[in-house]
Amino acid sequence: MRSTDLSELAAFDAVARNRSFRRASEERGVTASAISHAVSSLEARTGIRLLNRTTRSVSLTDAGAMLFARLSPAFGEIGSALDALNQFRETPFGKVRINAPNSIAPFVFGPVMGSLIAANPNLELEIVATDRLVDIVDEGFDAGIRLGESLRDGMTAVRIKPRLRFAVVGSPAYFAARSVPKAPVDLRDHICIRNIYPSGTAYPWEFARYGKTIEFEPTGPLSLDDHELMIEAALSGVALAYVWEDRARPYVQRGQLVECLASWCAPEDWLYLYYPARKHLSAGLRAIIEALRV
Repeated sequence: MRSTDLSELAAFDAVARNRSFRRASEERGVTASAISHAVSSLEARTGIRLLNRTTRSVSLTDAGAMLFARLSPAFGEIGSALDALNQFRETPFGKVRINAPNSIAPFVFGPVMGSLIAANPNLELEIVATDRLVDIVDEGFDAGIRLGESLRDGMTAVRIKPRLRFAVVGSPAYFAARSVPKAPVDLRDHICIRNIYPSGTAYPWEFARYGKTIEFEPTGPLSLDDHELMIEAALSGVALAYVWEDRARPYVQRGQLVECLASWCAPEDWLYLYYPARKHLSAGLRAIIEALRV
């Protein structure tokens, strides 16, 4: 096989995984036009259309899907073989791509990024923070971070810090006209922000005490998927917010927000860094795990 053949196949594999020429070019470190040219050359040589392209989307043809299904494991093996070479290096080297929920990423990586990069100058850490549910294999990540309750099968998982906890908060102005709730049932008399995923699906406020678990589903006028916006809404006095305690703490300490129902807000399940069980653990990923593990 010519080197140009392999380069074209690698370009196609990147586009197929990312469903985007731009993201494929960023991953490969070349221009989007170079990726497009490589894929077009592959299609011209084979005489088969592999991708359907529009100005807004990229999708696989039936032939492209078949080729991708065969190529993906092969390139995965090549990647694992190259990762295995890292064991012969004294220090971690190269890029490690990690996906983490946007609402959680600052608490996980904020305390360790500086020391991690300083101790490993040849490590290139790429963190993509999004609350969208991501398939780390399909989208080319080395690892992901999730709460334990949402881990997929077939993954190796390592428990990491911190252990997070939700808090219910409202502004002093909000509580000036309303009583502070003493139990989750009292929330029915309050204006509460609906927490949603980027998909638009809502998730309940969860409480636990004395072995009893309660789920409360707000019906307020605001539905938000970003904890910073929830904090801003709570600060404005328009509603109560259900956010990570660590995110609300500075505002509570300054008296800008008031926390309530603290005895009902139990710690969440542990966070885990996870990666495909079959994937060889590179020196870079190993260094990140050691920095984050409990």
